[in-house]
Amino acid sequence: MARISDIIEKFIVSMMTDTEKDILEIQRNELAEHFKCAPSQINYVLATRFTPEKGYYIESKRGGGGYIKIIRVNIKEEKDIRKLLINSIGNSITTQKSYNIIDNLNEKEFITNRESLIMKNAISNSSLSLVGEYKNELRAKIFKYMLISLLSEE
Repeated sequence: MARISDIIEKFIVSMMTDTEKDILEIQRNELAEHFKCAPSQINYVLATRFTPEKGYYIESKRGGGGYIKIIRVNIKEEKDIRKLLINSIGNSITTQKSYNIIDNLNEKEFITNRESLIMKNAISNSSLSLVGEYKNELRAKIFKYMLISLLSEE
């Protein structure tokens, strides 16, 4: 049986797909009422399933039922990737966050399946096992340079 978080995520994604827009405005309390759950469950889904590395930004306003705006980020140009480098990767990144970014780039067909696999293997915990406590910092540097290489002129 699917977990409530999965069901809420699929519902929100389908709402965005149905509107064919990159912005969806919803009321947190109405959504919680629809799923017969606490508003904090909606917050959890938004915080974990609709993140920048997965291609989304969330704007939230407290009061009045908790208005939420979900914005789907379209990665179309080099400038979008540069923003991603600055905003999401930073000086340190976990394996899961980097994999989410790679999956998003692959889904948007910015990188191929093969490039995705190569990138994931290059920055995996197994590949960086000897680095120790600086693993996430090294992962961020390697990841940034891989993305820069993909953007550069051949």
